[in-house]
Amino acid sequence: MCGVAGYFNFSSQEPDQRCLERMIWSVTHRGPDGYGFLCEPRAGLAHARLSIIDLEGGWQPIANEDKTVWVIFNGEIFNYPELRQELEQKGHSFRTRSDTEVLVHLYEDLGTRCVEKLNGQFAIAIYDKRAEKLFLARDRMGIRPLFYTRFNNRFFFASEIKSIFAAYSRIPSEIDPRVLSEIFTFWTPCGVETVFKGITQLAPASWLVINGDGSTDEDIYWDLDFAPASTLESCSEQELAEELLSLLVDSVKLRLRSDVPVGAYLSGGIDSSAIAALVKENTTKPLETFSVTFSDRVYDESSQQAQMVSSLGTGHHAVNCSYADIAEVFPDVIWHTETPVVRTAPAPLFLLSSLVREHNYKVVLTGEGADEILGGYDIFKEAKVRAFMARSPDSSCRPLLLKRLYPYLALSPTRASGMAKQFFETGSSPEDDLFFAHRPRWKTTSYLRQFFDKAIREPLNDPVEKLHNLLDSILGRSGFEFFSRAQYVESRLLLANYLLCSQGDRMAMAHSVEGRFPFLDHRVVEFAGRLPLRMRMKGLTEKYLLKRAMKDLLPSAIVQRKKQPYMAPDILSFFGDIEPEYLKYYLSEEKIKNAGLFNFSAVSRLIKKCRKKARQGFRENMAFVGVLSTQILHDRFVENFRIDVPETLDNVKVQGASG
Repeated sequence: MCGVAGYFNFSSQEPDQRCLERMIWSVTHRGPDGYGFLCEPRAGLAHARLSIIDLEGGWQPIANEDKTVWVIFNGEIFNYPELRQELEQKGHSFRTRSDTEVLVHLYEDLGTRCVEKLNGQFAIAIYDKRAEKLFLARDRMGIRPLFYTRFNNRFFFASEIKSIFAAYSRIPSEIDPRVLSEIFTFWTPCGVETVFKGITQLAPASWLVINGDGSTDEDIYWDLDFAPASTLESCSEQELAEELLSLLVDSVKLRLRSDVPVGAYLSGGIDSSAIAALVKENTTKPLETFSVTFSDRVYDESSQQAQMVSSLGTGHHAVNCSYADIAEVFPDVIWHTETPVVRTAPAPLFLLSSLVREHNYKVVLTGEGADEILGGYDIFKEAKVRAFMARSPDSSCRPLLLKRLYPYLALSPTRASGMAKQFFETGSSPEDDLFFAHRPRWKTTSYLRQFFDKAIREPLNDPVEKLHNLLDSILGRSGFEFFSRAQYVESRLLLANYLLCSQGDRMAMAHSVEGRFPFLDHRVVEFAGRLPLRMRMKGLTEKYLLKRAMKDLLPSAIVQRKKQPYMAPDILSFFGDIEPEYLKYYLSEEKIKNAGLFNFSAVSRLIKKCRKKARQGFRENMAFVGVLSTQILHDRFVENFRIDVPETLDNVKVQGASG
């Protein structure tokens, strides 16, 4: 795991070592073990290393034998030993034991198709010196980020946006209201744009070639497919459970490949518990696990975590997260997310990765991805119930199903009636609406756009219409009924752009920790997509096949436990006994008017409401966090962006024209 950055010139220029140093120093948290550079007139590559594989020899950039192909990459190629053996049989020679060198020779053999052979999580940059072109690629699920822009006859790319702004002070930094509107609907941009104008992310499962004349070639080399396979319909539940377990075991084994110790996150839910149990089953080394607990019992899962620790016998470490803890780190969290967020959920994970690093671990396995690929979210249950009700609007089962979804509603008939109206009267049908499952959620989140300044809000187009145009050809294909469409949207939109980015990569790498995700091995994802729908959610039992597969490896209470979504206190973290001093700064009339994004009167009313009663509803929580995070982002990236680079960097290896 590392940080990468660089440039590609469309005309010959002087090598610019200092530009590369500014870019890579800004992401030194991603790779504090040292730096490597290729500095030439046509291209510059920079690498910040977090040493995990081949600790002595795996320095980047790495070249082929005649130094005509150079590579830097962020991530891991888990099947690199097998690929290396194939390449050696073809006559390639290796100087290191690293997975990075495999990429060089694989590219020599296959060109852009090299990515199709990789089982991993990666953002790759390859400078092909002979052909005078730059090749960029990103892993299938979008686990590792990669951003780029064009400026002043140069192409810049990096693991994080701050590296691009650090390259030259003249590169413009401006928040795009159109993309902000998307975030205030979907929690994330709906395409490859970022919240900063002119800064683009490379899409998951895609590659991009930048040619010397400035032209580009690009392609998507893989995609999710949740159309059930008829060949699996005849398989028994036991056969499918055994196949899933076998795939997960192999995925975990691959992700245990490391020259440093590997730990595991443990939330207390079935996903992280399954991964921790499989790690324990497939290694002889002691397992250390890491958890977040909460002072607020509404969010706390410490009793389930303790049960799993007792069952597995792990060495366990936990960080307790209070309201004040979340408020204290929140500005730093936004510096690392590089995008507005509408919940504080990344903050406890920021604290968790700090705990991991304090115990000298660089690598953890986590359970992200199971909900998306195996049908685990409440949004999928809601869609199933709503689809049933759309077909049987007069059914007496309607209130009973709602209470089964949300048992606490039985205590409040009035609230139950309101929820029923919201979920069952959305004016769409599962057959005709590509976003049937998501409409109620997006309607709730879009409340945030009411806080835009009038001059910003009025010219904005409907973000849902844009998303429809992007996904229409995919979601409308044969075999994609409403449940599969919901899984696809959740996987491609929220998983890649939010959960794996703001809550995953950025929070872990803020403290130089690499997260690995066994559920997102592409073989597991492909198998899950082919499953009959009844194996993803049987009745209203979420992740049915995973529970069947893990029933003999986990305590029954964990397997049968009702899903508790991961959440953290929002408004409660900022309005209580002590308000963080920075609220007065970021939410002042001067700062809000300088940013020009929000209506100060509307924001002031929201703040007054929060001070009167800190425990608010979903809409108010998201609105406050969304406004605050945007204001922090604007201050730190637009108004006051600064990266202080030392005169000289320690532990540096320079290659190329200046080496």
